[in-house]
Amino acid sequence: MLKWALIFLVVSLVAGALGFTGVASGAKTIAKILFALFLLAFIVLVLLAWSAGQLIF
Repeated sequence: MLKWALIFLVVSLVAGALGFTGVASGAKTIAKILFALFLLAFIVLVLLAWSAGQLIF
């Protein structure tokens, strides 16, 4: 998911540099959503791993 967020970020930057503001805006929005989902999944998995470690000890 992080890979796709970075791809859309690069697409947004290239489209913005070439003057395609509509494409750049859409790609930026998609990149932000994907990054937020990645961050949320990462935090949930870290908390689950931490709680599983607490149960073992």
